[in-house]
Parts: sequence; structure tokens; C-alpha cells
Amino acid sequence: MLKSELASQLHERFPKLTRGDIDAAVAEILEAIGGQLVKGGRVEVRGFGSFGVGYRKPRLGRNPATGERVSVPAKRTPTFKAGKLLRERVDS
Repeated sequence: MLKSELASQLHERFPKLTRGDIDAAVAEILEAIGGQLVKGGRVEVRGFGSFGVGYRKPRLGRNPATGERVSVPAKRTPTFKAGKLLRERVDS
């Protein structure tokens, strides 16, 4: 689902809200989640899941084209862990 598709579904469900307000709300929610992750924080949405930041250690990898060993630096990556309710809904 794209961000625009999410906004369209919300507009159908809440026709009293303008499309601009819905677009702004969706953008603000996503920006708030991203901003918290940039700070190294965590965002939890009960029943849905939690977003966090993971850490990957530096390691040696291989260039698949040449087989040459290359150094892969450490990095922080966004993570998502589905909540119990979401896992149960997807599983059924």
C-alpha cells in the first residue's frame, strides 16, 4: 500500500475531512515516527507493533562480482516488530 492509497482509504472512511488535512496527518505521523528513530528512540503502537533502531556490527563481506573481500562498516537500521494482535490477524 502506498501513502496515497492510505490517504484515499482514510478519505473514504472520513469524508468530512479534507484530502489536504488527511495528507498532512499521514505525513505528520510518518515524520514523527522517522524523527523518533533518527534520535535513536522507539515508537510503539499498541496492537500494531513497535519501531526501533537496530545495530549491525562491522564485518568482512565479499564482492559477488570479483570475490574480493571488502570491509562493511557498522550501521544502524530501522526495525519493526509486529504486535501480538497484528501477528494473530495476519496468521488467521
